[in-house]
Amino acid sequence: MDFNQYQSLANRTLYGSEQVLTNCALGLASETGEVLEVIQKYTFENHQLDRDELVKEMGDVLWYLSQIAEWADISFEEVAATNIEMLKNRYPDSYKISSNG
Repeated sequence: MDFNQYQSLANRTLYGSEQVLTNCALGLASETGEVLEVIQKYTFENHQLDRDELVKEMGDVLWYLSQIAEWADISFEEVAATNIEMLKNRYPDSYKISSNG
């Protein structure tokens, strides 16, 4: 599955009205906190890294991010391409381009 397909499929589960953007932004912040909590437990509380929980929480972050992009009519492909170009410009000597792209 590519990211644009994910974005479209994830949008099927979105509900709400004029408050969608605010709800998604708040949800993104909240779920990012959940990701940080998993990392905090691993880093500072001597827990094993709970990979399954990390994947779940990262998926929640991805969902909210995808819906913010969907609301703003921005494809994940555009976000990814723009970010890679920024990284190439920011780190021209250390950015390694693999044979895959």
